[in-house]
Amino acid sequence: MRRPVLCNLILASGLLALTQLMTPTEAAAEARLALVIGQSAYRTVPELPNAANDAKGMAELLGNAGFTVTTAPNLAQNEMRQAISDFAGKVSASGADTVALVFYAGHGLQIDGENYLVPVDLDPKREADIPLQGVRLNDMLNTLGALPTRARIFMLDACRNNPFPALSGAGHGLAIVDTKAGAPGSFISYSTSPGAEAEDGSGADSPYTTAALAVAKQPNVPIEEVFKRIRIAVAQSTDGRQIPWESSSLTTDFKFFGESSGQPAAPGANAMALASTPRSVADWRKDLQGKDAKVAYDLVIADDTVEAYQAYVELYAQDLRTPRLRTVMERRRQMLAWDRAVAINTRASYEAYLANWDNSDLAATARRLLLRVQNRNYVLPVAAAAVPVAVAMAPTCPCSAPTPPASTPVNPTIAPIIKKRVDDTPPPSKRKVVDTPPKRRPPPDEVVVERAPPQQGPPPAAIMQGIGIGVGIGMGMGGGGRGGEMGHGDYGRGNRY
Repeated sequence: MRRPVLCNLILASGLLALTQLMTPTEAAAEARLALVIGQSAYRTVPELPNAANDAKGMAELLGNAGFTVTTAPNLAQNEMRQAISDFAGKVSASGADTVALVFYAGHGLQIDGENYLVPVDLDPKREADIPLQGVRLNDMLNTLGALPTRARIFMLDACRNNPFPALSGAGHGLAIVDTKAGAPGSFISYSTSPGAEAEDGSGADSPYTTAALAVAKQPNVPIEEVFKRIRIAVAQSTDGRQIPWESSSLTTDFKFFGESSGQPAAPGANAMALASTPRSVADWRKDLQGKDAKVAYDLVIADDTVEAYQAYVELYAQDLRTPRLRTVMERRRQMLAWDRAVAINTRASYEAYLANWDNSDLAATARRLLLRVQNRNYVLPVAAAAVPVAVAMAPTCPCSAPTPPASTPVNPTIAPIIKKRVDDTPPPSKRKVVDTPPKRRPPPDEVVVERAPPQQGPPPAAIMQGIGIGVGIGMGMGGGGRGGEMGHGDYGRGNRY
């Protein structure tokens, strides 16, 4: 009796183990691919030694987090484009359960509202050279955004100062990128606020990468919380001079270390993520009321919205952090206005921006774009007015009868009333034309139609009221049909003039 029981236990244990082996874990099902670009050895401007260190540290961190890492240091323009294309090919081949991450350390520029990554061979003589020599950030975002993936993460330590003298009119920092305007499932992080410049740092790594290397390795922390902690750490290490920023349209959970839920988004979660709105200033005032200034400061830095900053400035007007936070808030408002102006891209949008920010670093660009949209040619080609043409002057087929004499007035909208034809031709060739019953009194002048000389063929064409000129009715059913068709067609063409 014991043997069957023992066999059943062994069989059940084996089936359970087999089931566990055949059921993939979330970590196994989720593929992780990363592209790490470190732009340090620039050829026409001073090198960025920390960019190489940042890329090396992030490649090691991501490798430990389960990513298959592709490193690509010191890329020229064509090499950078090719690296992005090759990485997109790997992501596409990996399948829809892939998390794709791009880390970029190096220079970044904003020209005419567009963000550009800077290859090491960039050598601009004017701002117009950047679209030709740089790599547009949106091109990379759109390339990876078009692929079916679980999540796309972009970390840009690219907001350092502009080192190119020829680009003195370019705006500071990078322009806002709203991931909610693109394909869902994206997360983008800047090393500092839009329109601000990041520090390269005095240590081996930049302040942003230093914080990321420390915070991201903490287990079981969702990505949104990771970057809130990174923002607080960078603000503390730079005394508020640098505050990282991010935008997210993620609809699934992700953790650098620890198991991600990996669950598909609940019905409606996609729309909820895209339609989320910030809290009001009044809500923030209630939350901050009575809190210590340092605690309140960390809360609003973690949230990083204009509403949170406004509430702090109102409640803690005498705090030493308030002047710097007010500067951050005003710059964020300006960058939001700039983002709207560029997105709408009309004369009114640029005039609205200049009305409030006429002395900003982006004012010159706004005026240039305003002039560009003013010079647009909105006049559509208008067809020439149709000139009334007499029916007799409209295109006719070769078999049509001759037109009336030039001295006879012809109204194309009213068919002429035909009187009895007077013919002096001696019998027997004389033939009478049937009168058309008049609907009104005839004009004083008679309209006389002369018959062509006698010939061996069908008799002259009969003139039919309201239809046009036919070929002749003496040819039988076939000839008369063709004449009627010709007449209708010619009248139709004449009536359209």
